[in-house]
Amino acid sequence: MRRFARWLVRFAFALVVLGVAGLGVLAWLFWHYGQDLPDYRVLARYEPPTASRVYAGDGSLLAEYAREKRIFVPISAIPERVKQAFVAAEDRNFYHHFGLDPVGIVRAAIQNVGRLRSGRRPVGGSTITQQVAKNFLLSSEVSLERKIREAILALRIERAFTKERILELYLNEIYLGRRSYGVAMAALNYFDKSLDELTLGEIAFLAGLPKAPSLYDPEKNPEEAHARRDYVLQRMIEDGYITPEEAEAARAEPLVTRRDSTAVAAAPFFVEEVRRRLVERYGEKGFYEGGLTVRTTVDTTLQRFADHALREGLAAYDRRHGGWRGPLGRIDPGAPDVLVRLRAFDAGFELLDWRLALVSSVADDAAALLFPDGSTGVLPLRELAWARPRLDGGDLGPAPKRVSDVLEPGDVIVVAPVEGREGTFALRQRPEVEGAIVAMDPRTGRVLAMSGGFSFRQSWFNRATQAQRQPGSAFKPFVYLAALEHGYTPATIVLDAPIVLDQGPGLPPWKPENYSERFYGPSTLRLGLEKSRNLMTVRVALDIGMEPVIDVARRFGIGEGLQPLPSAALGSQEVTLLQLTTAYAMLANGGRRIRPVLVDRIQDRYGRTLEAADTRPCEGCRAEAWDGAPPPELPDLREQVADPRIVYQVVHMLEGVIENGTGEAARDLGRPLAGKTGTTNESRDAWFVGFAPDLVAGVWVGFDQPKSLGRRETGASVALPVWKAFMERALEGRPPRPFPTPPGVLLVRIDADTGLLPGPATRRVITEAFLPGTAPTTVSGAGSAPPDASGGTGAAAAAGLAADGLY
Repeated sequence: MRRFARWLVRFAFALVVLGVAGLGVLAWLFWHYGQDLPDYRVLARYEPPTASRVYAGDGSLLAEYAREKRIFVPISAIPERVKQAFVAAEDRNFYHHFGLDPVGIVRAAIQNVGRLRSGRRPVGGSTITQQVAKNFLLSSEVSLERKIREAILALRIERAFTKERILELYLNEIYLGRRSYGVAMAALNYFDKSLDELTLGEIAFLAGLPKAPSLYDPEKNPEEAHARRDYVLQRMIEDGYITPEEAEAARAEPLVTRRDSTAVAAAPFFVEEVRRRLVERYGEKGFYEGGLTVRTTVDTTLQRFADHALREGLAAYDRRHGGWRGPLGRIDPGAPDVLVRLRAFDAGFELLDWRLALVSSVADDAAALLFPDGSTGVLPLRELAWARPRLDGGDLGPAPKRVSDVLEPGDVIVVAPVEGREGTFALRQRPEVEGAIVAMDPRTGRVLAMSGGFSFRQSWFNRATQAQRQPGSAFKPFVYLAALEHGYTPATIVLDAPIVLDQGPGLPPWKPENYSERFYGPSTLRLGLEKSRNLMTVRVALDIGMEPVIDVARRFGIGEGLQPLPSAALGSQEVTLLQLTTAYAMLANGGRRIRPVLVDRIQDRYGRTLEAADTRPCEGCRAEAWDGAPPPELPDLREQVADPRIVYQVVHMLEGVIENGTGEAARDLGRPLAGKTGTTNESRDAWFVGFAPDLVAGVWVGFDQPKSLGRRETGASVALPVWKAFMERALEGRPPRPFPTPPGVLLVRIDADTGLLPGPATRRVITEAFLPGTAPTTVSGAGSAPPDASGGTGAAAAAGLAADGLY
């Protein structure tokens, strides 16, 4: 008995010694590996890298930018069932342990004995807290040292943070496959749902992913995915989170995930412009990781109209001038895998409403087409009559007489459906010419649509904002506005006659010409703008001086780099399409300064507003519900950059451009519109910028490497059709609305030719806008000649405008 007692004492002593030694070793391990650990307190300030999302004005998603695709969701907004599922699957004792789960560690150790013997990777007994320590503060290295450091950090994290904060960090950081970081992004990527829209079965599936996201992807391994989901449901039953009946119903749910990426509206040039500006403002890290919510101004419907109008306009020009440049490629139509190869064929640019097709057979009058979906169509000879060959000298050859002159079986081409003829298609090709279109609200400057080229995929260069080109005659309204500010009226007579200017020693004289190469004699200022007379414009600029013209251009945002040279009156300085369209928008709104706005509001990941385009104070705008009272009135803080009466006179003359002048092709739209064509030397650039009272749009067409668009091609023939096609669809359904006449403007009926009051010999009467005291008082044909700009009378006085500095 004594021996047993002594043995028991020795055994107890040994246990104490071993315990003390073990505690000492444990203390040493904690001291040794606790040195130089990452500071866990940074988790209190941690904001995980979160995707920034860009939305259209109607709330549809335009783009998503992220280094890690994540949507941060605070723990208070995460549904209870989601939290329960992840806890049940990953750490059932999460709410009860101190950061480490001894039972889990022992269980993992027993499992790892067998796994190591079979050469498999050991499993961990990590708690959610340990996973937070590893994911945020350590690497994924598999080693005993890393596990010890992870355990130490887990203990410290548990002392510093609540369970809810730890779970919030975990659920927003965990990788769940398909480039999804965090449970909210996974819900979107797998099911296109927000967290509160998920079913129990979908929640269980997501909760089973952290262990092996790729293995449990139902598209790759449906059986493993279903088994893992069912395992999580069973754990939730065991932990008392759900009933067996709820689990049974969840198991019966089909596990259907979405294959496509998040659906987005298409406005690539617009979105890229926004991205560039925000990266410049917030930096790469702030934009790609900041979780910004960006609400833009783009109208997705108008953007579709703009894209379509620009594409069709460029393609129409190409059919007039480009010649057929050949098929995109070739595929043997008799090959057994012809459809597979056709589906895999890349046209190299966005097709939009065009279609890729294979020429399966050719007859004299038509070609048979095969499409990637297996359907067929017909391409008749008349729909490729434009496809003339380009000869060695650059000229176009004869028009095709047979389809075989252009196509042969095996050609891969693009075609467009012919409206009104089902199954009939027209030949198309990617045009070489480029262009851009911008549409905006003239009252606010909100950019509603922007397309910077034929194909964003082929070129990110935005010709609406980055291309500096000469506006040509599209600049003339601002010359005429300056003239009106210096005493001219729309009825002032200006001599349309030759001008020769001495440019200085060693330089040839400058001899501007009208586009028609003709001279028209004394004409009203209105007619000079309507018909885009170069000689009249230069003569007016010489009379008032270039400084007033430059002043007006600067007030309207297009005066940068403008030199006091007569040629500048004809638009020789360079501007972007967005700048020029904004200047016209200020004409449309009565002369109030606006700036182009692409972003309405930017919010951070917590919903706090960082920037807003409209910062006007509004007392009644935060009401929780409408009480039937009229809407609050907001102050108009826009600067008045020109007299609204004079601006209206210019607008009234620009209406004449569409009614009687170079823009008359748009007259059949049948509503009040105003605008101006622009064509530069040798037809290198073609412009049209015009507006209705509540919508302004600008179009530019040209080559990236400037060259002539072709003899007799102008803004009216190239750019105006694009503008007209866009405005026709954009304004469809809107009632016509006249341009508002500001107070202080007199509308007087005058003789359109003489600018005087109508008389017996008057051939055409128009209504003209005058300021008080400037309307004519003389009747046309009553013995007095029309007034000139300086108040004299007769053609001789008008011709005197050309006297100074000319020969």
